[in-house]
Amino acid sequence: MIDLDKFAATPLAKQPFGHLVVPQFIGSESMAELERDFPVVSKAGSFPVSELSCGARFEELLGELHGDALRTAVEEKFGIDLAARPTMLTVRGHARSKDGRIHTDSKWKLVTLLVYMNRAWPHEGGNLRLLRSPKNLDDYFADIPPEYGTAVFFRCTENAWHGHTPYVGERRAIQLNWVEDESWVRRERGRHRWSSKLKRIFSAAPTT
Repeated sequence: MIDLDKFAATPLAKQPFGHLVVPQFIGSESMAELERDFPVVSKAGSFPVSELSCGARFEELLGELHGDALRTAVEEKFGIDLAARPTMLTVRGHARSKDGRIHTDSKWKLVTLLVYMNRAWPHEGGNLRLLRSPKNLDDYFADIPPEYGTAVFFRCTENAWHGHTPYVGERRAIQLNWVEDESWVRRERGRHRWSSKLKRIFSAAPTT
């Protein structure tokens, strides 16, 4: 489902940090099946796929994203050895008003891949912005609607500032990270499980 030829043909921009944007990285012929099999995400936040229910076609996509072919292509594009590096994958289904604040990804992350899964994006808010500085969301050099199949790759450096414009509602995205070692994966899985448990407890609590 992923288009490695399109990835290979897209040049890597090295300033202000290494990144590339690949429209239609996932072909439109898979759209209906992936929409059907996308995990059920009823709340805002980021969730490990292991904590969600998803269909067979989506599982197939995850296999391609975790595969050696994509890893090798990313290694060649960014000039980094990822052969012994584990991956961590999470899914988002909804955006909150507080989401999208300017940040850089954690230092233990090496490369981030974002894949958007929204059929169309007519909304004013919710666009991913790659930024020149941490001070202003309007100081961007790339403004990327989260439309179906669009992929964004970037190196997780100390100046890789990004965020998205305010939006509340359904906003489907997959995030895959190559990380330093397995200990970070275990740590994040535990953190996500605890967070999910708390959300379930509070959502079940009676209101007055």
